[in-house]
Amino acid sequence: MTEAKAIWVDNFRFVAEASSGHSVVVDGDKRTAGSPMELVLIGLCGCTGYDVASILRKKREPFTSLEVRALAERAANPPSVYTEIKLIYRVGGKVSHKAVEDAVRLSEEKYCSVSAMLQKTAKISFEIEYAE
Repeated sequence: MTEAKAIWVDNFRFVAEASSGHSVVVDGDKRTAGSPMELVLIGLCGCTGYDVASILRKKREPFTSLEVRALAERAANPPSVYTEIKLIYRVGGKVSHKAVEDAVRLSEEKYCSVSAMLQKTAKISFEIEYAE
């Protein structure tokens, strides 16, 4: 079982900690730290990035860099869930484009649990850029 907690510090700022023991500051006002919804997007980028890096390594693809960005739109009315998310993968190195496309697709369709949850409210699309 995974556990998380958030301890109020001041104003709308919390120190959050998960079962792993790692802490992160969360700020609902975005003045001193990322907001909860920004952290959800960061979680998505990290989750799918992990998948893609793992798959490319298993395929012995010589990638030298990997960046995942998310551009997102939220609903106008509360709860203001994400309704559209575009993921942009930027991959460096002499990699097979097909291997990268397969890795991104596998992450989206099979492995990324954050993506699977967000797909309940958001249309998620992706684009791949190559930095060669």
